[in-house]
Amino acid sequence: MLEFPRWKVIWLWLVTLVCVAAAIPSLTATMGLNWPTALPEPKVNLGLDLAGGSHILLEADPSQVRQQRIEGMEESVRNKLKQDGKDIRISDISNRDGALTFVVADPSQVDAVREAVLPLTNGAGLTGQRDWDINVVDGNRFVLKPTDAGINQAVTQAMDTAVEVVRKRIDALGTKEPTIIRSGPTRIVVQVPGLQDPQALKNLLGQTAKLEFKLLDSSALPSDVARGIAPPGSEIVPYANATEGGGAPAEAVKRLGGIRGDQLTNAQQTNNQQTNEPVVNITFNTDGGAKFAKLTTQNVGKRFAIILDGKILSAPTINEPIMGGSAIISGRFTTESANALAISLRSGALPVDLKVVEERTVGPDLGADSIRKGVIAMGVGTLALAIFILGTYGRFGVYANLAVIINVLMILGIMGIIGTTLTLPGIAGFVLTIGAAVDANVLINERIREERHRGRKVVQAVELGYKEASRAIFDANITNVIAAVLMFAFGSGPVKGFAVVLMIGIATSVFTAVTLTRMWVAQWIRRARPTEIAL
Repeated sequence: MLEFPRWKVIWLWLVTLVCVAAAIPSLTATMGLNWPTALPEPKVNLGLDLAGGSHILLEADPSQVRQQRIEGMEESVRNKLKQDGKDIRISDISNRDGALTFVVADPSQVDAVREAVLPLTNGAGLTGQRDWDINVVDGNRFVLKPTDAGINQAVTQAMDTAVEVVRKRIDALGTKEPTIIRSGPTRIVVQVPGLQDPQALKNLLGQTAKLEFKLLDSSALPSDVARGIAPPGSEIVPYANATEGGGAPAEAVKRLGGIRGDQLTNAQQTNNQQTNEPVVNITFNTDGGAKFAKLTTQNVGKRFAIILDGKILSAPTINEPIMGGSAIISGRFTTESANALAISLRSGALPVDLKVVEERTVGPDLGADSIRKGVIAMGVGTLALAIFILGTYGRFGVYANLAVIINVLMILGIMGIIGTTLTLPGIAGFVLTIGAAVDANVLINERIREERHRGRKVVQAVELGYKEASRAIFDANITNVIAAVLMFAFGSGPVKGFAVVLMIGIATSVFTAVTLTRMWVAQWIRRARPTEIAL
């Protein structure tokens, strides 16, 4: 029998009213009305194609990944030979021309060096291939060259990491539902809805934020540094701001060792208590804090460089050991630039430089026109369907039309509650779910009409009509849900937006077309006790 206990009726109406109420802020914003600030505002976010925004295409240079691997291998080889404690000396080290080369001072130790270096050339993935080719020429000169398989794996890992770093930086700006996807092996597409000034986005993403703390080489002669000549084991690093160097355009810093910024746990923009200038306060993790304390303890009285993206921000003198795992970065920042640097450091350094190769700003006018035309199309289609359903099914058509209206409001409300983004394909998903909701009502009403033609009584015909039609409705919608889940899992951008609206719409259409209309019909039958129904 068509029975709905009071608690169930209250629960169904409560769920419906909450979802419908959540849609009101989005509707008022669309109509240009102000929503009271004291009330919660679950609002549907609009995608780039509707709200406008910034679109940029970033590209990485694979040769930079190769050079990073070679420099990393150099440090690994040095550390490995030190750890073995066999007094192995190497010289004539070079990381140019796409390979790492060095000479073993004692030719009798060549086999020992090969045995020590071989574990550092692990296989690429699960293929069993080595990341590096090792050759010995002239008896004692080692040549280590990264393989193509190793480089391809390194580029893939670097780009995956870059996508996550870019996502963290954009999320820190407070933007809603940006689209960040890989495009080919070395490119990343970034779309940020609602951001009309792409320059701030370019500045944020164009900064690698590779932070390093390295000791200055006190043996370097100022005249040699001015000519770009560094002592062995050091390199020339320019100042980011010429005024910071006190007239010196660059410094010679130790090439290896030091502390990297990947050991940071936090970075916040603040003001220097003495000068009131904007600075960035950084905090290291346990390991980084211990290294920083050791570096400053062993080098009191010496200068160390704070290097960001290959340029020195400042080169202070270590007056005393710095404990506690925290430090301050200064460099003639503005509040905005200090905050941008803090965001970049918190989100982590990009593993590779990203160059902007394409940028576009999408204005909101086209999106507003799309929304207006989409609403008109939806309204005209819904009105035509409402007239048809009302003329065909009478009272049951009224219930079906009311269910369709509530269905649309519930979709908007749920999207506002969970904070999803509506795109142009999402509007298409809206129209599709309206059609699915109408189709469900048609199936139910036609099934009830068929049962009446078979001579069943009103209550029995309605009960069997909902029961039998619900099976077909659930079967059809389960396949739609599977398709939507697959689109969400493997799609990106607008495809995901369409899938989200489709999944929400399927759930709400089944709820409104089957459960709500059944409750209304049951209440009407219980109250009016009709002996005939017009279908």
